[in-house]
Amino acid sequence: MSKKATEFQRKAMSWMYRGKEIFKPLNTGWIDENVACVREWVANIFFYRKGDTTIMVDAGYNYDRHAEKMGWLEIDPKSIHHILITHQDTDHVGAVEADSPGLFRNAKLYIGEIENRYLTGEVRRKVIYHLYKLPQVTINNEKVLLHDGRVLDIDGIKIECFLVPGHTWGHMVYLVDGKYLFTGDTIWFGADGGYSFISALAEDNKLAVKSLALLEKKLKKRGLHPLFITGHTGWTDNMEFAFAHRNELSSPFKKKVHDPSAPYDAYDESDDTEENAKSGFLKGVGR
Repeated sequence: MSKKATEFQRKAMSWMYRGKEIFKPLNTGWIDENVACVREWVANIFFYRKGDTTIMVDAGYNYDRHAEKMGWLEIDPKSIHHILITHQDTDHVGAVEADSPGLFRNAKLYIGEIENRYLTGEVRRKVIYHLYKLPQVTINNEKVLLHDGRVLDIDGIKIECFLVPGHTWGHMVYLVDGKYLFTGDTIWFGADGGYSFISALAEDNKLAVKSLALLEKKLKKRGLHPLFITGHTGWTDNMEFAFAHRNELSSPFKKKVHDPSAPYDAYDESDDTEENAKSGFLKGVGR
């Protein structure tokens, strides 16, 4: 299913979102000395490195150039033993679905216990304002099921789990070592700041907005100012920018310009090159 779904997104979503100024993924490279990303068309997957351990955040599409681009970063796919999954959409789990090439077959997956209900078939993922049901995702990797507020320790790396439902029912975001917040599809960055993620792809937009406000409240209460690292629109260390439009939805069908610097067709990744990946740290937004 993952290969078919990947090809469908590459073709159909390229047509659907072309020219909408919606997707602006990071190219492959390092954000800083700890965090790297690989670009897969419109999506980013991330790697957190500390000592001898590298943890992967989301597993991207069933993507032919996955290992190649990891090689640009000198990350061996065989070294990945732990993968944090924000949610189960194809652009976040394709490389670990049962019909994938099995690049990460031996990695342990960490996924929200509510999100796992999609994988068991208890619920079905719906998009395009609930008009379209996506096929059930099948994953055979060993899984660790997470609940809101759980704290993990993986080889001395501290990972805090925050349930942020709305885009999907069990969407998790992960705060790593108190400094890096991997937000998956909870926040979308426009040129003027963060919005709740694309409205057409949410299970419940009102819940997504409510959850985003609660996330901001939790972070501020604890005095946390992490790097906000999104699945499709880059990163920022500016909290005010990240939550600037937390009560608004990102809709590709409105006339409002979201980010005029976004590529006309983000599925064209011709500017994502090995040379660029090795040329320095990737710039943030809203700085």
